[in-house]
Amino acid sequence: MNVTKQLSGAELFVVVEGNIDSTSAPELNNQICDSLKGIQSLVFDFQKVNYISSAGLRVLLAARKALGNEGEVIIRKPNQNVLDVFEMSGFDNILKIEK
Repeated sequence: MNVTKQLSGAELFVVVEGNIDSTSAPELNNQICDSLKGIQSLVFDFQKVNYISSAGLRVLLAARKALGNEGEVIIRKPNQNVLDVFEMSGFDNILKIEK
């Protein structure tokens, strides 16, 4: 998995490439959690994410909780496999999904 971050004011833009699974999710969590102070919008580009496991979903949920009511988590360009996981798990109701 490869992660690239870009900060713009109160928005953190994160490009993720590869699979987000039990092996890579802790790394993603570490990279994101250290960067959330003062963030109101956390935007993930998932165009190159092929797979997300429950471990990856936990990372997204933890980020959503860390942002509180004033913040939002946005997932952009998930492929159909990832979108199916979001829909089956109900995460499409928790996170903003931009196809």
